[in-house]
Amino acid sequence: MAHRPAPRAPLGLAAIVAALPPGATSDRPEDLAPHLTDWRGETTGHADLLARPGSTAEVVALVRAAAAHRIALVPQGGNTGLAGGSVPAPRPDRPTVLVSLLRMNRVRALDPAGLSITVEAGAILADVHAACEALGTAFPLSLGAKGSATIGGLVSTNAGGTQVLRHGTMRGLVLGLEAVLPDGTLLDQLRPLRKDSTGYDMKQLLIGAEGTLGIVTAASLRLVPAPKARAVGWAGTGSLAAALQLLARLRRAVGERIESFELVPGDGLALTLAEIPGTMAPLQGAHAWHCLVELADADAGADLEAALLACFEAALEAEEIGDATVARSAAQAAALWRLREELPEAERRDGPSLKNDVAVAVADVPAFDAAARAAIAAEFPGARPLVFGHLGDGNLHWNLRPPADTDRKAWLQSHGEAARRRLHDIVARFAGTISAEHGIGTLKAAEFARLGDPGKIRAMRAIKAALDPEGIMNPGKLFLEGAPAES
Repeated sequence: MAHRPAPRAPLGLAAIVAALPPGATSDRPEDLAPHLTDWRGETTGHADLLARPGSTAEVVALVRAAAAHRIALVPQGGNTGLAGGSVPAPRPDRPTVLVSLLRMNRVRALDPAGLSITVEAGAILADVHAACEALGTAFPLSLGAKGSATIGGLVSTNAGGTQVLRHGTMRGLVLGLEAVLPDGTLLDQLRPLRKDSTGYDMKQLLIGAEGTLGIVTAASLRLVPAPKARAVGWAGTGSLAAALQLLARLRRAVGERIESFELVPGDGLALTLAEIPGTMAPLQGAHAWHCLVELADADAGADLEAALLACFEAALEAEEIGDATVARSAAQAAALWRLREELPEAERRDGPSLKNDVAVAVADVPAFDAAARAAIAAEFPGARPLVFGHLGDGNLHWNLRPPADTDRKAWLQSHGEAARRRLHDIVARFAGTISAEHGIGTLKAAEFARLGDPGKIRAMRAIKAALDPEGIMNPGKLFLEGAPAES
């Protein structure tokens, strides 16, 4: 990587280059390009410089130089974000530096007795899983992008994933946080404390802030004992109401041992089977909806397979489900999980679609889905909903594929935002949220301004103005572009 910027680079960019070691910055297009387009390939931004700090001290130096010259900073982890929050604007109004945290990937401490791990922001989620597993513990958050998503990105978007039903989102899994604030001040709240009543919980301001209040450099995370018993099963059913009946049955039978309860539609399964090589249908026949269930227990003697099988048999007898299977090996369990985790990739391969990430109360899911389908069918004929996600916590990826045999990009350009607004109106009617786990980024900033709680937005703007008066931290994210930060 080049150490010195091109002669045309503004003075502020030169100051940032000087603040970092040789090789830690580059203005070469080939180095910048992989960081400027989001995972879906739908948003491409511009940055003048790529910075790759290797330590917290280097991030402090970088931010201080940027603050002195009002240089915009866009922090980035694995760039797996789905709301445009991890890439810069296409036409920034000031010099912009893309700050990649991938070099900061060390495990600083692992405490099996205290059930905590302290890792740097660039640590890959799958690597954190492996480090914990080696010592008989587990970090209870997983998602399809675990091989590339970083801890800093997961913190900054308050990621959820497939185990929220039992363990909660990142807000409940972060014990301590280290971050660099917009003026270069180091926020050192990294201690893995279970209790701390010393005023404001500063880490909670940064969790879910999408890099707009500072750059997360490390986190202490809550662990759980590694499960010694596990059961994974798949059931097909005819309705969302029946799927919720199955969830209720499982809760009565096994309680908190339900780790995941995922929803896959019949057409989504068909899409995965068509687009992802090596996948196989888990059940015979067609089913409108499919439920992927995982049970886990730290007690090696717990017979979870028998418990899950008994629940499936009772649900079959009650006609809540039409067919089911329980994995008999780790390989079979992995094959079932692959059908769920590869669905977003299958959707991407199928072509452009309108992505959404909404949530309503669990009990409202069937009514919400019916209302949304009716509205979309009436106002956008031929559009094809593809609805999947985390049924156990009410979070649905209520996506929409354009009508078949149409120019998808043209349809999305002419109808996409109107369809999104209509869906969000129904979410609001059910007192839900327009972003359950992907964040706001740029994709939903206008809708957040339209439908968000005015009191919350006003408080958020006040916090942003107080901590980042120059607006250098990930500008254009969360808040509708052009609106004053202090309003």
